[in-house]
Amino acid sequence: MKPSVLLAGVASASVASGHTIFSQLTADGKTYAVSYGIRTPSYDGPQTDVNAKNMACNGAPNPTTPSDKIIPVTAGSNVSAVWRHTLQSGPNDVMDPGHKGPVMAYLKKVTDAKTDSGVGDGWFKIQEGGYTNGKWATNVVIDNQGNQVITIPKCIANGQYLLRAEMVALHGARSTNGAQLYMECAQIEVTGGTGTGKPKTSSIPGVYKTNDPGLLIDIYSMKTTSAYVIPGPPVFTC
Repeated sequence: MKPSVLLAGVASASVASGHTIFSQLTADGKTYAVSYGIRTPSYDGPQTDVNAKNMACNGAPNPTTPSDKIIPVTAGSNVSAVWRHTLQSGPNDVMDPGHKGPVMAYLKKVTDAKTDSGVGDGWFKIQEGGYTNGKWATNVVIDNQGNQVITIPKCIANGQYLLRAEMVALHGARSTNGAQLYMECAQIEVTGGTGTGKPKTSSIPGVYKTNDPGLLIDIYSMKTTSAYVIPGPPVFTC
């Protein structure tokens, strides 16, 4: 068999095992059950069209299940978005390590986190990781047993929010819409915030463009010292 055919087979297997889901949230020292307060999908596939409404909180072709739960979160604390390959996977099965890319988290203040679709304006980024000394943020999460650590800003207003955690795989990003974006939304109630922060917000869809240098890129031509531009707005800080 030719090497090119062998590589194609490896790539196909990698795609199948590379999928991932933000399936649990750890907040205030408690790890909630799988799908508790999170709109998890029945299929662990990506979104690839950054202009689609399902970029907000996922959706078809990954049908998500509504949740009637709200997770309490203290402003200023760290939470962990727990990523797993499937809803049944353990900490050693997070995502194929060959699926490399950035990791981000956003918040959107809403009236009712159980029913708000997340589509549209109101999102602000609160965490990101990219490419540092040859290591991608996705691999940092994998090495941390699927835990994406996110600080909830102390200065935001109290109330209900959607917490959107996201991992991006760039192995196919050499072509338009080749980047694979994985995201789910957790439904949270923030307390202890000062309300003094006024984050600038963005719309989802709209926060990314198909030709963003962080989404249309050949990661296999990068060096250890290469710079990488994380897509989306800058991180809001207090």
